[in-house]
Amino acid sequence: MNWLSRYTGVRNRGINPQGFHVSQLKFYIVLVPLAAVMLLPIIYIFSSAFKPPDELFAFPPQFFVVNPTLRNFTDLFARLSTSGIPVSRYLFNSILITLVTVVASIIVSSAAAYALSKKQFKLKKTLFAINNVALMFVPIAVTIPRFLVIERLQLLNTFWVHVLPVLAMPVGLFLLKQFIDGIPDEVIEAAQIDGASDWGIYWRIILPMIRPALATIAILTFQAAWNNAEISTLYINNESLRTLAFYLSTLTTTTTGANAVAGQGIAAAAALIMFLPNLIIFIFLQRQVMSTMSHSGLK
Repeated sequence: MNWLSRYTGVRNRGINPQGFHVSQLKFYIVLVPLAAVMLLPIIYIFSSAFKPPDELFAFPPQFFVVNPTLRNFTDLFARLSTSGIPVSRYLFNSILITLVTVVASIIVSSAAAYALSKKQFKLKKTLFAINNVALMFVPIAVTIPRFLVIERLQLLNTFWVHVLPVLAMPVGLFLLKQFIDGIPDEVIEAAQIDGASDWGIYWRIILPMIRPALATIAILTFQAAWNNAEISTLYINNESLRTLAFYLSTLTTTTTGANAVAGQGIAAAAALIMFLPNLIIFIFLQRQVMSTMSHSGLK
């Protein structure tokens, strides 16, 4: 018996019980079907990767694989071995670009969020409003202005063209700023009284207290960088600077005739390979993501 029942005589059975209680059934009735619907795209990706050609082109389409096969993966690896440039080069580019982008994005977004949340300067609200307006634009809507900016900066056909366009994520800055808003100002003032500099406050106080939000931004940035084939298509002519996502996306577009049938199976296997790193990272960091959503001030 807890303090509530001790002083009020009311038994608490529905608020976070230690074990299963009948009162929890109402949550399962709603949440289990919802979770099943959300899992359908993931199940379909796995199912399609192991479908033979006759099931991939079956009509009406089949959701689940009936006769699983590894042929799609063997065809994919056979195609990779015939590439003019080693596939390891594309993989190395993707890993390096993703790591650099994630680290740089966390530093830039968190520093900007700290300034917008805890510092006072002119145009502070205006700059944050501009960031919020940027949330409304889908990437394809700013393709031409982005190309002109990249051309003026002479970043075409360089390594940094993969990093800089993804570096500043409006959603990342928004989430981090809302999360830092929840840190009491008294904590910052106490550190300043003790003689801490802005860099010390940012590094020793802000970053440790916003780890859940940083994990969320890391996931979002990872997905944007790892799955990005658009940059290699629009801004890169040097094949050695292109990424694995671009190369895998071209496997089906370069197939014609009878090979187009096998190309669909290769595309399904490639989609699963590109999806797995996103799934693994989210599984490891899901607790931090849930914490961010509950503390970031989203209503």
